[in-house]
Amino acid sequence: MTACGDEGINDPLPRMSETEARAWSVSSLESVARTAGARIDPASVSDRLSDCTGRNGEQADDGRFFYRYSVLADVPPERRAEAVRAVRDDLEARGLDILGYRSDPAVSPANAVDTEHPEEHYSITVEDNGTSHLLLIFMTPCLLPPGVEQQQL
Repeated sequence: MTACGDEGINDPLPRMSETEARAWSVSSLESVARTAGARIDPASVSDRLSDCTGRNGEQADDGRFFYRYSVLADVPPERRAEAVRAVRDDLEARGLDILGYRSDPAVSPANAVDTEHPEEHYSITVEDNGTSHLLLIFMTPCLLPPGVEQQQL
């Protein structure tokens, strides 16, 4: 579970269906993979829909959710640092904040970037998993399904 954002507790949540959230996630990570010059391994797809929990443990019964989607993308070991750097630069140019970045073979993961969009609150993380893959993760903000009245907490 994750917090539902940093705004006021009853501010309107963005509305999106589960299908739309998945399509957004898939398209975002396909773009990241293209930037990295990587091929997504379709067998590696992992996705999870979870309830949102407020910063102070608040729970609503209105169907709000967040969606996490991850894949492995094939990148040869000698290109991983370059691939993560390219992703970092591209995401920063698209307005995402860089929360963390590293390219250091002495630590694990050796190459990683963690980002978040400052207004839309979605996040993208890319990290070297120590094999010939990069792990790509997309996380939506807390979303409210269309047609549902937002519960006030």
